[in-house]
This record gives sequence, structure tokens and C-alpha cells, in this order.
Amino acid sequence: MKSEDESISEILSSAINIAVVGLSSNPYRSSFGVSETLQSSGYRVIPVNPNETKVLGEKAYARLEDVPEKIDIVDIFRRSEHVSEIVDSAIRIGARAIWMQEGVEDAAAAERARSAGIFVVMDRCIAKDIYYQHKKK
Repeated sequence: MKSEDESISEILSSAINIAVVGLSSNPYRSSFGVSETLQSSGYRVIPVNPNETKVLGEKAYARLEDVPEKIDIVDIFRRSEHVSEIVDSAIRIGARAIWMQEGVEDAAAAERARSAGIFVVMDRCIAKDIYYQHKKK
């Protein structure tokens, strides 16, 4: 059985499209900085925020279900109380992984996602994992 770090490495190396739920166009928000890092690392960032039209040069969508492309990772930048409905959407669209940023946790929603065959990361920064993965190479 793979370790969590091995599974994270595998999902990060195979992912192309990352939907960032809660991505803000405000450059002072952590979602913006992390998404810039994702883009500069070669990922396609798809903003999911009903209050935005375009972020980092990409069209924003109100909901995950509105995104026309296949989503590899759903990266959640919302408070923990909003995670459950986002996870349900991620299950409906068939995302491969759900990533809850630092400070974001919902054990019940994570278990639902795992039961649906989705890899889940909680309370970790995807940009830090990408950085450390590149440092190992």
C-alpha cells in the first residue's frame, strides 16, 4: 500500500486541470498566490467562484458542475462549513482528487469522497507539496 506522500506525488504528477473553489482575483488572498504557483508549475487552473468572471486569465465558473473540462483535482479555498456541498459536487463531476487547503477540514465529507473512490487531502497546502516535490527531483 502506498504512503500518503506517494499518493500525493502520483496525483500531482498526473493532474492537468485543477479547479480552485473560492479563487479570488484579489492578489493579496492566499488562493490567488497558490493558484499562481499552480499555473507556473504547468497546471491549468480553473477558477470556481460565483463572484468572479475571470481570474489569472481563466474564465471563472459559479459551480463545479458548470466547468466543461474534466477536473483532476478540486482545490478548496473555502471555510470548513462549506466543504460538504463542494465535496458532493466533486463526487457528481467525477473529480479524481479533493484537496482541502491548510485549516480546511471535514472528516465526514472526506469519508464520503473516499467511499466514492476519490483521493482526499485535508489541511495541507498544495503549493507547498508541489514545491517539495520539485525539490526532490
